[in-house]
Amino acid sequence: MNMKIETKRLILRKLEDTDVDRMFLLDSNPEVMKYIGIPALTDIKESENVIKMIQKQYEENGVGRLGVVEKESGLLIGWSGLKLLTLETNGYKNVLELGYRFLPESWGKGYAMESGTASLEYGFNDLNAEVIYAYAHSEHDASNHILRKLGFEKTGEFEEPDGTCFWYELKREKYNKK
Repeated sequence: MNMKIETKRLILRKLEDTDVDRMFLLDSNPEVMKYIGIPALTDIKESENVIKMIQKQYEENGVGRLGVVEKESGLLIGWSGLKLLTLETNGYKNVLELGYRFLPESWGKGYAMESGTASLEYGFNDLNAEVIYAYAHSEHDASNHILRKLGFEKTGEFEEPDGTCFWYELKREKYNKK
């Protein structure tokens, strides 16, 4: 299965072991992790484990978050894409969920929209999904704005240990009408 997606400014590709330094830069940043529900990482070994976990998802589920490389700089600036929710979240399990996380210097440049759009195209066209889900912390205004702009509709709320999350869904027929 092709897991490389190219957009105008970005390359979305499978995460590699060599991405560990940039992943640690991302996951050790308190501002990045503010609404994630887990503390910022403090040991690069934790980032190695995150990459291995995602690589295992590629093998077991045929899908997983993809590293996002900015074409201009050649640097990994975050991750984006779909994953199969194998643990129940808000009553849902074994469904595709869109997510993204970027380094602060990449915020406000439209990369979440660009990578999110490419991931939705992949999900609906290549994976033949009927519906794709997403969720974001209720106080994470930027992420909630992006999800609505991508066409997601808020269909519920649920509680996480760090607060309320908004639950979104986007159905194929609605996406195709955009």
